[in-house]
Amino acid sequence: MKKLLGFRKLNLLAQILIGALLGILVGQLFPSFAKELKILGVLFTSLVQMVIVPLVFPLVVLSIVTMKNTKKFGNLAFKTFLHFFSITTLVITLSLILGKVTGIGANIKAGSISTEAIKDVASNINLSDFLTSVVPKNVFTAFADGNLLPVIFFAVFLGIALIAVGDDNKPVITFFESWIKAMYKIVDYAIAFAPVGVFGLIASNVAKTGLGDLYLLGQFVLLLYVGYLAALLIVFPIIAYIFKVPYLKLLSNIKDLVLIAFTTGGSAVVLPTLLERSEENGISESVSAFATPLGYSFNLIGACIYISLSVTFITNLYSTPLTWGQLIPLILFLTIITKGIAAVPSGALVVLLATAAQLNLPAEGIALIVSVDFLANAGRTAVNVVGNTLIPAIIEKTGEYEVVETEEVYAGLRENAAVAE
Repeated sequence: MKKLLGFRKLNLLAQILIGALLGILVGQLFPSFAKELKILGVLFTSLVQMVIVPLVFPLVVLSIVTMKNTKKFGNLAFKTFLHFFSITTLVITLSLILGKVTGIGANIKAGSISTEAIKDVASNINLSDFLTSVVPKNVFTAFADGNLLPVIFFAVFLGIALIAVGDDNKPVITFFESWIKAMYKIVDYAIAFAPVGVFGLIASNVAKTGLGDLYLLGQFVLLLYVGYLAALLIVFPIIAYIFKVPYLKLLSNIKDLVLIAFTTGGSAVVLPTLLERSEENGISESVSAFATPLGYSFNLIGACIYISLSVTFITNLYSTPLTWGQLIPLILFLTIITKGIAAVPSGALVVLLATAAQLNLPAEGIALIVSVDFLANAGRTAVNVVGNTLIPAIIEKTGEYEVVETEEVYAGLRENAAVAE
């Protein structure tokens, strides 16, 4: 019992690391048993994911309502998309250049590769379907599916409508504020279960895929992590310095969330806690509640690195390296198509297949990459989380998004009520 209590006294980061190491050990030594432990990871991720939509929806609504005017919201929306597109374009450009300069995959023999792993994945992204899916035909279906884009779209319009309603919006706002507090409490309960969930996910994944694939495609995985680390340790710090964002402090505040995302391979499981820590990172609730959830669809920087390096790997693998002239149209293509990843099942693979079709590359190359996707996904997910903390912090630094505190909003209502009495 004392040992168990000692484990509980460890901070969350240490507990997660222990869970991950135990998962690797159990997955290697007891693979049959470890495969059954996946249920622990599924329970953990489901526990957090069930809170995401019920939390994000009222947060976005209140982020708009508490702004003094809709003009400020328009400014926030414009800057959010501007930073999303400019930074992902920069990252895609640098990643493609890195892949081309290093010649990744050129010295690997493709051989005979099965495409069984990607046979059920769609080969393209329909831009028209993506755009129309943003506007929900049935908002309850969007809530049930957990699709953030249409939920955010509806939340924005509801927030604007509540501003137009005026003082009559008080009951709705009061309800949402109490609701958000309850959701954050559920998040606290879920995160406490993180070490167990991480243990189950790691154990089952190691038992299923083993560590042998790391040696098979070590060159590709190594370069991927060079790209991920370059983003975290070079690109992000430079951008943060330009906009006077304290990057090290920001990183320190979310290090346990980055580890959870890395070990579980899912950035969604840390979204609620990321929103909760916005104030510690110097981000107002108005900015964080709007920009952070939206970043999960439009600011997947880790995925941009992964896709860009995967494309150069496949072109080099089949002795059809990209020319410098092909880079500009490819950068534009990837900048646009990666914005639809979150709305598509197996989005990263779909983008790779769509890009391969544009470049007339065989699907077998993508099938080879899939064999190490667990290793690749861990890093890209962690980078996504850091990117979706940094960009809202930058947006906060580039404008004053004044908000009206709830007490201030209703001060006038109380005065009127007192006079009436």
